[in-house]
Amino acid sequence: MKKPSPAPQSEIPPKKIPAYRNPALPPARRVKDLLSRMTLEEKAAQMMCVWQKKADTLVDDDGNFDLPKARKAFKDRRGLGQVGRPSDAGGPRDSAKGRNARTMAELTNAIQRFFLENSRLGIPVIFHEECLHGHAAIGGTSFPQPIGLGATFDPELVEALFTMTAAEARSRGTHQALTPVVDVARDPRWGRVEETYGEDPYLVSRMGIAAVRGFQGDATFRDKQHIIATLKHFAAHGQPESGMNCSPVNVSLRVLRETFLFTFKEAIHKGGAISVMASYNEIDGIPSHANRWLLRDVLRKEWGFKGFVVSDYYAITELNYRADVRGHSVAKDKKEACRLAVEAGVNIELPEPECYLHLVELVRKGVLKERQLDDLVAPMLHWKFQMGLFDDPYVDPDAADAIVGCDAHRQLALQAARQTITLLKNENQVAPLNLDRIKTIAVIGPNAHRSLLGGYSGIPKHDVTVLDGIKARVGNRAKVLYSEGCKITIGGSWVQDEVVPSDPAEDRRQIAEAVKVARKADVIVLAIGGNEQTSREAWSFVHMGDRASLSLIGRQDDLVRAMVATGKPVVALLFNGRPISINALSRDVPVIFECWYLGQETGHAVAEVLFGDFNPGGKLPITIPRSAGHLPAFYNYKPTARRGYLFDEVAPLFPFGFGLSYTTFTIANVRLDKKKIKQDASARVSADVTNTGSRAGGETVQLYIRDLVSSATRPMKELKGFRHILLAPGETRTITFDITPELLAFYDANMKFTVEPGDFEIMVGNSSRDADLQKVVLAVQ
Repeated sequence: MKKPSPAPQSEIPPKKIPAYRNPALPPARRVKDLLSRMTLEEKAAQMMCVWQKKADTLVDDDGNFDLPKARKAFKDRRGLGQVGRPSDAGGPRDSAKGRNARTMAELTNAIQRFFLENSRLGIPVIFHEECLHGHAAIGGTSFPQPIGLGATFDPELVEALFTMTAAEARSRGTHQALTPVVDVARDPRWGRVEETYGEDPYLVSRMGIAAVRGFQGDATFRDKQHIIATLKHFAAHGQPESGMNCSPVNVSLRVLRETFLFTFKEAIHKGGAISVMASYNEIDGIPSHANRWLLRDVLRKEWGFKGFVVSDYYAITELNYRADVRGHSVAKDKKEACRLAVEAGVNIELPEPECYLHLVELVRKGVLKERQLDDLVAPMLHWKFQMGLFDDPYVDPDAADAIVGCDAHRQLALQAARQTITLLKNENQVAPLNLDRIKTIAVIGPNAHRSLLGGYSGIPKHDVTVLDGIKARVGNRAKVLYSEGCKITIGGSWVQDEVVPSDPAEDRRQIAEAVKVARKADVIVLAIGGNEQTSREAWSFVHMGDRASLSLIGRQDDLVRAMVATGKPVVALLFNGRPISINALSRDVPVIFECWYLGQETGHAVAEVLFGDFNPGGKLPITIPRSAGHLPAFYNYKPTARRGYLFDEVAPLFPFGFGLSYTTFTIANVRLDKKKIKQDASARVSADVTNTGSRAGGETVQLYIRDLVSSATRPMKELKGFRHILLAPGETRTITFDITPELLAFYDANMKFTVEPGDFEIMVGNSSRDADLQKVVLAVQ
């Protein structure tokens, strides 16, 4: 099926075409003309979206476009701003229903044609989708969760992945991705850690910039292969009180600016992000969706943001009250919630018309001004023009069918999975496994033979389990046995609200069975950790995902002990969305890989690393603490923190930036080109990196800086640069980092962003741990 012809411009002579319909004019001129022609009702309609209500307004029970239903629902011909997730039309996301590439493209074409031809002014809609780690739709290519991508320390890879995702999503009709998440994860109890790139603002910002560039390209959108990126969640969502999703965030203004706002500012100024999603939480008593200081003073006035702000789902309603989550109670009803959100600067309410249904009434009554709506509608219209939606809005279903989930994209997903895997321990060089010496392999554990995609996932064309990947790699060279060992929870689907603990008696029976299987093998590959229920977005009282403990759930520690007791070598594979306090595992098991969630190519990537086809090089993007009682555990703490505990270690199990390899590296001769510089000058630090082992491999060299004496306290170290390099055995390469004023500046005692004179400790190494760093001192005059 060929894509439909471009939308008809008009039947009237070209000289009488309204300016907004003239593709030769710049978007600003077209926006001004269109706004002048729009009624108040039409402006309000642009600030609304339908998602689940598209079943009542746009599609039939099978998810196909329903023209009579649409004509009835939109008989006023006012139009609509956005349609949410057309990919899920006709079924829930965890089912085989919904739209594949071809049928989604056909659906978006049909809906778009309807609004162009059946609204008074012919204003197109924007289709938004979830694209956290690939387009979350049937057939979309699924790669590692962002926490895993953080472990790659590879912005170029991240940009390539989201360029791929943009192409897949746009081919199906998508215009906006509700991604990337640039929250800084400061509390591992929080169930949304998996959606972030980790605990460090610099790392998160570099990955966020890369993701935005991948999604948006040069932001001209002429190639119809890119989409609008949406930074979320603005702001400070990653350090909620008690680690509970959407709880208040209690941080100082300095911490807010240096840690949580920094990532958004960088992704806007250096990435060019077009959209921002406000966060559910409050900061200093003001919910983000009602925070004029945050959305107007900082975002728009101070930073010069020209894009548009979308609400998080139902978050404007939560300014008042929402039964399944309570609410902030800063608005007495939905009308007041509408007023607060408009005054704060929220351009559009997602995902359904609720509070913004009162826009027209509030303007008519003088509570709001029509020019306030004009200011919020204008940037959304600008990007509809810029994306060509008024002129060439349709997509080709044949092209969508060809590109989505194609082999080239599968290879990129595999590459990302390989680079994500992080080797935490390799005692006596047990790994990689040598098939010349192994005849039987026992693959055991609750994560050994199940889909391991994590949250906000679609249904990819390929989904390879650990067991299947090992079997495919081994072939007939070794026998592969399998036992589940125990369960984590019953079911375990991300969308399954109720979390049912596993049955202790059944777990004990399964562990005994696993022991019998393990005794027949030469080596045990143990796949454990969490599942999609034990770490996820807690969006309601019945859909929880935050935890008070970071220990392995259920009888998994019993399973580990039973495997170790067999006397067989054990290789542990951890799959999880947040750090797990693996105290016993780290003590007793010789080989441990942190895999996070690897995406559709999980089994193939794991097998390649296990058997040495690929040398792991991942680094931890977040600290693994000894327990929840050790929180906060992030590495960039202040000088008076981490004094110590009675009867316990204060150091983490594994530090930020840590990760081993099958080879070894040395970092030597760290030196500065200048030992003294002026406040507005730069210096360069160099280091020689050598592969001292017998295998080719990659090392991520990390730059940390500490201001030794400052007017306001500074962290003991802060990541300010990193570089991943590949080295052959015996190869040495010199790497350099430029130390610019931007990297030395901070908010001083008067909240002025400045470089203070004094000594700065410059640290270069392969993790944040002091023992892994070499230090020199730079004097700033």
